[in-house]
Amino acid sequence: MAENAVGWLEKDDGGVVGGPLIEAGPRGRGLGAARALLAGMALIMAGNGLQGAVLGVRAENEGFGLAVSGAVMAGYFVGFLLGAKLAEHFLGAVGHIRVFAALASVASAVSILHPLWVNPPAWVVLRVIFGLAMAGIYVTVESWLNDMGTNTNRGRLLSMYLVVTMGGLSVGQLLLNGGDPADFDLYIFSSALISVALVPIALSATSAPPLIAPEPLPLRQLIALVPSGVLTSFCAGISHGALLGVGAVYAASEGLSASRIALFLSVATIGALVFTWPIGAISDRMSRRVVIFVVAAAAAGIAAIMAMIEPGSGLSLALMFLFGGTTFPLYSLAISHTGDWVPSSQLNGASAGLVRVTGVGAVIGPVVAGAAMAATVPWAFFIVLVAPHAVISIFIGVRIAARKGILVNEQTKFAPWPVRASAMAVNLLRRPPRTMRKNGRSGTRQSV
Repeated sequence: MAENAVGWLEKDDGGVVGGPLIEAGPRGRGLGAARALLAGMALIMAGNGLQGAVLGVRAENEGFGLAVSGAVMAGYFVGFLLGAKLAEHFLGAVGHIRVFAALASVASAVSILHPLWVNPPAWVVLRVIFGLAMAGIYVTVESWLNDMGTNTNRGRLLSMYLVVTMGGLSVGQLLLNGGDPADFDLYIFSSALISVALVPIALSATSAPPLIAPEPLPLRQLIALVPSGVLTSFCAGISHGALLGVGAVYAASEGLSASRIALFLSVATIGALVFTWPIGAISDRMSRRVVIFVVAAAAAGIAAIMAMIEPGSGLSLALMFLFGGTTFPLYSLAISHTGDWVPSSQLNGASAGLVRVTGVGAVIGPVVAGAAMAATVPWAFFIVLVAPHAVISIFIGVRIAARKGILVNEQTKFAPWPVRASAMAVNLLRRPPRTMRKNGRSGTRQSV
């Protein structure tokens, strides 16, 4: 047996040892086998994007209030935080296909129930349940992709997964133009998209793999190893949670039309797809901390300018495109930066820890943004987006001045990381690093 590029022990026959279950079953058919899985995920993400957009608009139209709307939308991220471990339990008990079918059915049912009980307490409960189901779906799909992955195609699988999740989310947000949030149509359509996602999975001949979960790394140890990665992940979570959670609420409160709201939300995710790879390529050729500093500072500056621009104007949409292209890649940069410093044996646990830290930030973001808008003015939404990026740039700037970084040729390869990926996607990280070291990284470095 030999250690593979992501820290698992790989046997001669292709099996993998690691995590709670140690035997890996027969692999699927590589990228071809992943198509059905990714097609189903694209439909689910479209339904998810549509639901988030329509609920934000409907909450504002129903007079929930900005603070209450923020708390309601944060329910999704609470459920997401809680759902991963629950899904791992059921995957080990009944298998991937059954879990995927059950959770997609739950998510579909929850989507269509919102217009039946239009009140904040009911919607909080429904959002938490939907978040639980989505977390389980992510875990299931990512575990499946892990089994299909090899050392030669993991990078492509992760890139395809990013395109599918962000692209599907963007398409779903644009579907807000297809109906009135006050009617049943959009809720039914969201439910139908999630239900139809079962078709390519059920008809696929791909065998379901065993569960291989990353072992946890204590948060205190993770902070000691890579404080810059932890802080960047947490602050990125605040920004992403605020943008995806209450972006539609803000836009509706400013009186934007449904078409403008859809564009306002979707251009940010399109920006993420356009800028993630170029920013990642730059981070492979220069100090990654410097790239994080510049990107975070740019995101803070763009958000500050947007607070002074007329909502819904062409300029505001262009700036939102640039903002999405700077804020969303920060999560991928944090994951890759962590991989620069953490020994390969701890990479899985470290990345899983960053997923949880980002999830906590994503819960805080919508609540803080909603409360800030309610207490002051709607454009305080952008001030909330400025703050976490300013914190990142200040902290990283201080660390660059105080601590010497590693050589560029010792950095790991950049990995494009989907915004709400679960810890299961850890094993799709592109490895090995440019400078290979046997049994992890040699020597002991200071934390960065």
